[in-house]
Amino acid sequence: MSAPRRHGERGGSARSRQEPLYDLEIPTPSHPERARTLVAGVGSGALSTAAAELDGHPYGSLVLFALHDGSPVLLISEMAEHTRNLHASPRCSLLAVEAGPDNPLALGRVTLVGTVARAAGEREAATREAFLQRHPEAGYYADFEDFHFWRVQVTGVRYIGGFGRMSWVDAEGWYAAEPDPLIGSAARILSHMNEDHRDAMRLYCEAFSRAGAVDEVTMTGVDRYGFEMSVVTPQGPRPVRIAFTEPVADAGAVRAQMVALVQRAREQLGRTPR
Repeated sequence: MSAPRRHGERGGSARSRQEPLYDLEIPTPSHPERARTLVAGVGSGALSTAAAELDGHPYGSLVLFALHDGSPVLLISEMAEHTRNLHASPRCSLLAVEAGPDNPLALGRVTLVGTVARAAGEREAATREAFLQRHPEAGYYADFEDFHFWRVQVTGVRYIGGFGRMSWVDAEGWYAAEPDPLIGSAARILSHMNEDHRDAMRLYCEAFSRAGAVDEVTMTGVDRYGFEMSVVTPQGPRPVRIAFTEPVADAGAVRAQMVALVQRAREQLGRTPR
């Protein structure tokens, strides 16, 4: 797995418009890790192929996909226009977009560029298993004669994590990265912290960031290396990131880290209960 990238390593992109209120050396997920996590959490996307009947113009269509060993796998019909296009030219791209209520341009998205081929032999069985595990409802038509499993070999990745966080990720970095282990529990952790532990989050900000004492704070993200919050300042919302003392692997480890951080914050601020 690739090493965690430090905040501020943008791959040549513009920096965030919100000046961070924390040490920029705090570990964060690398862009390959962020991209793998986003794609692993999305089960559909826009497939672009070269339209054979339109002089090679890009043709976009909605498809379901799953990941197997980092490669997107598809179950598509021979009658579909995109399948005809792939038979003529295997080059394609797959756009996966993060779901959320915010401005779509502020959400994360990943474009996977590569070539696609029919899955065959032992790889077909593994591809089938991965796809049906992600989309069990597809078992209804998976054995239709005109449907086949295809596999995309990724050659390049464009990652955009919202305003100011973007870069190109090479194929080696993509395949070496792993999705964040909290992908299935992050939403629940955020909801719990925002509903029940805002006092703790204020302590984190005051003790471990340049934000100081704040009234309004919202936890916006959590990953194996730490968590991110947004605080309201006179200049507008600003990001704060707090690192865990070691990478976590599950929600139980997150809880233990959060409790330990509260104790450290109280000690640092001289508020340890007597």
